Amino acid sequence: MRAMSQNKVRPIEEVARSLDIRPEHVHPYGRDKAKIDLRARGASERPPGKLVLVSAITPTSAGEGKTVTSISLGQGLAKIGERVCVALREPSLGPTFGIKGGATGGGKALLVPAMEINLHFTGDFHAISAANNLLAAALDNHLHQGNDLGIDPRRVVWRRVIDLNDRALRNTLIGLGGPAQSIPRETGFDITPASEVMAALCLSEDEEDLRARLSRIVIGQTYGRELVLAHQLQCIGALMVILKDAIKPNLVQTVEGVPVMVHGGPFANIAHGCNSVIATKTALAHADWVVTEAGFGFDLGGEKFFDIKCRSAGLNPVAVVVVATIKALKLHGGVPAKGLDAPNPGAVEKGLANLEKHVENVRGFDKAPIVTLNHFPGDTEDEIAVVRAACERMGCPFAVQKGFEEGGEGVVDLARLVVEHAEKAPKPFRPTYELSDSLETKMEKVATGIYGADGVDYTAPARRALKWLKDSGYGELPLCVAKTPASFSDVASNVGRPTGFRVTVSDVVLAAGAGFVVPILGSILRMPGLPKAGQLERIDLVDGEVVGLR
Repeated sequence: MRAMSQNKVRPIEEVARSLDIRPEHVHPYGRDKAKIDLRARGASERPPGKLVLVSAITPTSAGEGKTVTSISLGQGLAKIGERVCVALREPSLGPTFGIKGGATGGGKALLVPAMEINLHFTGDFHAISAANNLLAAALDNHLHQGNDLGIDPRRVVWRRVIDLNDRALRNTLIGLGGPAQSIPRETGFDITPASEVMAALCLSEDEEDLRARLSRIVIGQTYGRELVLAHQLQCIGALMVILKDAIKPNLVQTVEGVPVMVHGGPFANIAHGCNSVIATKTALAHADWVVTEAGFGFDLGGEKFFDIKCRSAGLNPVAVVVVATIKALKLHGGVPAKGLDAPNPGAVEKGLANLEKHVENVRGFDKAPIVTLNHFPGDTEDEIAVVRAACERMGCPFAVQKGFEEGGEGVVDLARLVVEHAEKAPKPFRPTYELSDSLETKMEKVATGIYGADGVDYTAPARRALKWLKDSGYGELPLCVAKTPASFSDVASNVGRPTGFRVTVSDVVLAAGAGFVVPILGSILRMPGLPKAGQLERIDLVDGEVVGLR
């Protein structure tokens, strides 16, 4: 596959041609990005490619570089002559203006056009927000116009969304101002990546599947405690119209000209953390290798990738790459953030317990992990040797990758390792639980098997919600656990590999349209807040160019 220099962006039609996507299936948005028609997948006569999952150790403030690794691995595979496409999530404006910043990689492992992808891109998030909020508007209008369905305003569960971090909107009162302003009630906002519309779109196979998922969204209950579904408001056709372009995957490229499908953006701590099924399968239809990611750490994104996305869509990766960094391992080894620049092989050794648990979890799905160290300039050979030796003890293939500094050339070793160790005929993965297990058994298996907890406790509201879910016929859905990404436990400060802990389920939320149940652990929030000094203070438009966005 032909690459390009870092400063030369290939026309998007040329990128599409490199994947043999027919011109009639490419809908350009300018010269450097395009929507791909849903018919493109079926038009390919190639056998499906091989899927590679990239995940990471428990994330820290030092950053692990999962997206950088995914992008640079794609570039590394292209360097060794493989036909490859990367499949990633779209960034959310909330983190972009908050602490995290953008999500298009960095250095020589970067998506282009990075600024547009990090901002409004092709408008997918806006469309998902609008569809979510149109359903909310239709619901409140129904209440205002006589409430023929007998919906109990106290039992409405559908909330509005906005793609920003705004803690003031978590809990709100609407309908104030008198009879002309609808029915007063309590509600609130979630961030768009937490919207069930986002999850439904990302797990859909096609338009009809999306329509079916939107139709079965539960929006509330009647006074008689019967469920009210979205289709009863007669607005599913309108939602489909809003989402008619958002359902199509987006094609862009890396700075080295490697094709990338960027589509969908559910968070992994409050949703299932994977790009869309449609984008993944479209990429698989046109490339020999597809590199995708699931975040944050493997305990959240990786588990959901297998137990929700792969199970639902019939996917089965041939390789799993686990990303670590020296600084992150030091943090998990007890070093404070201010001391990370000092060489400390002992702390790296201590922090390896976190990596080892993630390796165990990958093997729990009956997959063989490959460990890669995302290299930073301050990493010492002694520290790297500690990680290399640990991987030898664990029987894991290991490679240092320098994608940020060197692009694809710095990831050739990892790329060759992936090709060498990928399953030639992948055996089925082993899920964490069976769908026939009770909801409590599923949660117990995730908590004890994936997190390493001693058990699960439930608040009274969570127990009531579980009983209601089982009585309502939703007991066989998979789980999409919402918890802190900063720890295996439900307490963010418990870094490393904590032991002797239990997790607490504070509530359980139904996402019938997406097709899963959401146990909420600890105090996790579905609407983040801005930090005291966020990225928004450093971003500006200077002479028509965006500056300060990272």
